[in-house]
Amino acid sequence: MNKELLIIFYRNPELGKVKTRLAASIGDEKALAIYLRLSAHTRDITENLEMDRSLYYSDFLDNEDNWPLANYKKEIQTGRDLGERMRNAFASGMELGYEKIVIIGTDCFELTSEIIMQSFERLDHHDAVIGPALDGGYYLLGMKKLIPEIFRNKAWSTESVCTETMKDLERLNLGYSLSPPLRDVDEVKDLPEELAHLLNPGGHS
Repeated sequence: MNKELLIIFYRNPELGKVKTRLAASIGDEKALAIYLRLSAHTRDITENLEMDRSLYYSDFLDNEDNWPLANYKKEIQTGRDLGERMRNAFASGMELGYEKIVIIGTDCFELTSEIIMQSFERLDHHDAVIGPALDGGYYLLGMKKLIPEIFRNKAWSTESVCTETMKDLERLNLGYSLSPPLRDVDEVKDLPEELAHLLNPGGHS
C-alpha cells in the first residue's frame, strides 16, 4: 500500500451551486464554465501523481464523469461544515493506514504537481504543511497524524482561516511548513488570463 494519500474536495458541478460568489457577478452559466475549467486543471495536475488519490464529492458520487475510476477512489464528504468534512476525510485516511495525507480543493489555477509533491516531502520534517491562499484561507493542508483542533472554531471561507490554523498549531507546539502563497479563484478579480476568456465565449482563448 502506498503510504501517501492526496484528498481532493470536489463540489458536484451543478448550475447555480458552484462558484456562487463569482456567479453573483457573471451569472451561473459562466461561473459553472469556470468551475469546470478549474476542475479540469486540478485533474490534469493530479491524475499522474504517484500517491493514492481520493476524490470527495460534495453531494453524490458520479462514476460516469471525467474523473477516471482507475486514478481516483471516489467518496462522499460527510459533516456539518467544511472543517468537520475535512476532519472526517483525514480521519478516514488515517484509519486506512496512510502516513502522510494532503488535502486540496479545485479552486486554485496556480497549483502545480510540483507544489503538491513538495508538500508531501515537507511532511518528512514537519507535523503539518499549509498552502496559504491570498484571500486568507488555504488551498492545501497536510499532516502526518490527525490534528482535530485545527478544524474547530473557524469562520470558514473568511480571511482569518489560515492565520487561525497556524495559531492552533503553534499552541499545540507542532511544527509546520508553508507552501508558496497562491490565489484561489472566487471572484472576477481572481481570474487569470487563461480563464478570463470564458467570460466572453465569442473571444479567443
